Amino acid sequence: MRQKIDKTPKQALNSLMALCARAEKSSGDALRLMAQWGVEESKRIDVLTQLIQNKFIDDRRYAAAYIREKSKLNGWGVYKIKNGLKLKGIDSNIINDELQILDKKSLEDRLELIIQKRIGSIKESDPYKLKAKLVRYALGLGYEYDSVISIIEKNIKNDDFI
Repeated sequence: MRQKIDKTPKQALNSLMALCARAEKSSGDALRLMAQWGVEESKRIDVLTQLIQNKFIDDRRYAAAYIREKSKLNGWGVYKIKNGLKLKGIDSNIINDELQILDKKSLEDRLELIIQKRIGSIKESDPYKLKAKLVRYALGLGYEYDSVISIIEKNIKNDDFI
């Protein structure tokens, strides 16, 4: 277990400015770090306000970067991205606004590539078990059920196993 580090609000502000200069952080990240550092609860909002005013933290910018990274690099679907942003403390309105940048067609293309790769790596002769494994995998990545089913049906035909 980590040892709690006591920091003053000024030290927390300086530490967070240094962290935010290196990597994008959300307001939720900053509040969690300040809690770990033992910053008084009443002072956390003051520090966060300063970070936001000085453009070190911008939840909208953070959400846009998170969405780009998770959809393109990790292959995540809308539901998993949305849940991840909620866990980071991003407001639902910001999440919904920023999710509009995702192109449905490119998400489905990405899902199809993921499914095709996964089909080759699963050793299963029963088409129903294979489909079930693929559905669980794709849903675990946060894709919509209807999209998952249609892409799996398109890529697997029962007569492929005869």
